[in-house]
Amino acid sequence: MDRFDPTTFLTCVAMLFHGLQALPCPPVPIPNNITEFSCSSRSLSNFPTGFPKETRIISVEFTNLSSIGVDALKGLPNLQELHLSNNRLRSLPDGLFRDLPELQALDLTANFLEDLPPEIFRNTTALKQMALGGNQLATLRPSWFQTLQGLEFLVLSNTSLKKVPAFCFSKLGNLTDLDLSQNALRGLSSHVLEGLSHLEKLDLEANQLQTITEKTFHVVPRLKFLFLQNNNLINLPRRILEPLDFLELLDVSNNQLTSLDLQFSPKAVNWSLDLSGNPWECDCNMLSLVNQVKRHSITLYSKQNMLCNTPKSLEGRPVMSLAAAEFGSC
Repeated sequence: MDRFDPTTFLTCVAMLFHGLQALPCPPVPIPNNITEFSCSSRSLSNFPTGFPKETRIISVEFTNLSSIGVDALKGLPNLQELHLSNNRLRSLPDGLFRDLPELQALDLTANFLEDLPPEIFRNTTALKQMALGGNQLATLRPSWFQTLQGLEFLVLSNTSLKKVPAFCFSKLGNLTDLDLSQNALRGLSSHVLEGLSHLEKLDLEANQLQTITEKTFHVVPRLKFLFLQNNNLINLPRRILEPLDFLELLDVSNNQLTSLDLQFSPKAVNWSLDLSGNPWECDCNMLSLVNQVKRHSITLYSKQNMLCNTPKSLEGRPVMSLAAAEFGSC
């Protein structure tokens, strides 16, 4: 689905290039059959008014909008997508989304939101996609997600999160994609992912993870893609991935792993690993991992950057280039 009507957008651009004042959005008069509107002028500081009842998509992005009134979206029962990214919003009124029964996509990326009202999403039960990344939401309220059973895609990246409350997402049974990357998470409890029975992609890249409990991923049995790169992991529990029959990709590059002994599901086939950028200890334990990779025909990404750190005699050597005898004995 297009995010905005190209005719309306090009009309706005053309008038701006002719040196006219910023075009009101929506344009006046409104062309017949136009239901998608895009407004992206830096001079825009107030939320536009006058959208027709039939409006399906509103995009007010890259503007100077810093606040929005509680009735700004009133009278838009057919609105399906609302894009408010890259503005200067610091807060949202509690009833802003109360009359949007058809809203399926909400993008609030890259604003200055520090918190949201506890029940702000209580009436947006049709939501399938929501992006809150690039804000300053240091904590999450579980109440935000209690009525979003249909949500499939959730972005919470780069929001300064230090912790995710247990059972925070427990009502999101249809969620398939969760992005928690670029935060300040140090650990994950076994209840953080509780209820996400359909989750297929989990992005935890660029946090400060040091440990992950053994059963953390056991509650997401359909997981296919797991991104753990650019953290501070020093080990992973042996059975942490054992129930993941559908796993296709595990990325643990650029951590502090010196060894890895994982028990994989025998049903997981044709999958890939990225182990690069870790200070590997190339002893007999590493040989066991190498043999496991070869035995299961696991695809290794960035093999040239999967290097030995110790012993000194093997420092800087690509792990997969070593002969079995070079790993020594334990």
